[in-house]
Amino acid sequence: MNGNINIKLMKKLTLIIVITILLMGCADVSPEMLECAPDDPYGFLSGLWHGMTVPFSFFGRLFSDDIAIYAINNNGKWYDFGFWLGVGGLVSGIKKT
Repeated sequence: MNGNINIKLMKKLTLIIVITILLMGCADVSPEMLECAPDDPYGFLSGLWHGMTVPFSFFGRLFSDDIAIYAINNNGKWYDFGFWLGVGGLVSGIKKT
């Protein structure tokens, strides 16, 4: 029984890694993206909001190049912290069966 669980887990993990690597090839930073708000970089609350809206941004990004998942013009560590907190808030509600 334990062997089946480990095999299923390994298959899921492998699939997640492959999908992540494929999606990383789509990442692009163009100079136009840096010009969005040069004098007012995004901070913690914006990072939190962008983290919470990742699923919607991802699907929107599949159909439009005008939608970004991550704000390039941010204030650094606080934006990153808010972003990951927002993403983590989505994942923490998943119930294991």
